[in-house]
Amino acid sequence: MNSLTHPRLSVVIPVYNEEEGLQALFDRLYPALDHVASQYALPYELVFINDGSKDRSAAMLAMQYEKRPDVTRVVLFANNFGQHMAIMAGFEYARGEYIITLDADLQNPPEEIGKIVRQLEEGHDYVGTIRENRQDSWFRKTASRAMNRLRDKLTR
Repeated sequence: MNSLTHPRLSVVIPVYNEEEGLQALFDRLYPALDHVASQYALPYELVFINDGSKDRSAAMLAMQYEKRPDVTRVVLFANNFGQHMAIMAGFEYARGEYIITLDADLQNPPEEIGKIVRQLEEGHDYVGTIRENRQDSWFRKTASRAMNRLRDKLTR
């Protein structure tokens, strides 16, 4: 079965001016997902949303599509609409039963996707993650903690 025709897992990745880090993302992401796919018999797709990048991100995504058309989808925005809109567009294009979002800058390690999938396969409707050793401002950390608490109350 072609993974891209019937994916059960969609990984949505917004991309904006990530030229410097995309190759590192590809080098870690595809092996991690190939491992998850074989471990769980879980066909997957990657949905990259290029959010109007001004650097070579779109060209690099096109080259990656040429290397792995079996699992790679690329959506190109002509302008920058912001990360939130890029993720929402990714949800529209995603076809998997499970959808995971991932930042292109490797803030969240692709190697952790297997742990998320394990929880989903065990029947959880929602699985969230928390980054350790955040390098964000005090305000950003505080706002994130507040949103995490709200999410926890709503989803338990």
